[in-house]
Amino acid sequence: MKAPVLVTEAVNPKTLNEFKHSIEFKNVSFNYEDAVILDGINLKIEKGKTVAFVGSSGAGKSTLADLVPRFHDVTSGELLIDGINIKEFSLSSLRHHMGIVTQEPILFNDTIASNIALGDSTANIADIEDAAKIANAHSFIENKEEGYQTNIGDRGSKLSGGERQRLTIARALLKNPPILILDEATSSLDTESERLVQDAINHMMQNRTSIVIAHRLSTIRHADEIIVLQKGKIVERGTHDGLMSQNGYYKKLIEMQEVK
Repeated sequence: MKAPVLVTEAVNPKTLNEFKHSIEFKNVSFNYEDAVILDGINLKIEKGKTVAFVGSSGAGKSTLADLVPRFHDVTSGELLIDGINIKEFSLSSLRHHMGIVTQEPILFNDTIASNIALGDSTANIADIEDAAKIANAHSFIENKEEGYQTNIGDRGSKLSGGERQRLTIARALLKNPPILILDEATSSLDTESERLVQDAINHMMQNRTSIVIAHRLSTIRHADEIIVLQKGKIVERGTHDGLMSQNGYYKKLIEMQEVK
């Protein structure tokens, strides 16, 4: 409780009203205590594009994604949205434009409808059902005794892994953000659940700017650019086919299916 808050707002922060052009990392480094997690990252993500981060465990993928909503601040360099340093924006207006789906679904001891509508007090049941349909969640919800009013237990303990993940995707869809951050949602699911969740993710990514942390090839094959990280540095970048033809680190990761 007494730990200092490391991410602070500017005194008179700007409001990010609309995401128009790009997210840009300019020579970004991030250290955690004495450890260098990211080192000299230069990357521009154009609006509407999908960029995937791959690399073995500990390469810095999640940290890179966490910098965009300012869960951490860069140690050096700049992170810009539409050419403006994100530290100049209010946290609420910055995060308003982002939807995040992580490996571990964040759910509460409440109804299905309340969990999907979390953070959107204006949502009505029709909006919630529409989001659930796109997320491949509507049919399993309808089969529950109390439908959308079913209590899911602490952390969603009354649901299966695939059901929990589809609820968090429905929540992100309901928010309808222009920027999506996906810390790969399918890594712990069985094949059938993975297919349904992957299908929901593909629907969600249409017409959005997506940052994907990849564990499985199915997610990243169609990315506009794949960024290959090793020990906090970008070692390769390009499309799937282009990187495979280079016979480099990416190809080795794919052959080992060690995209973790």
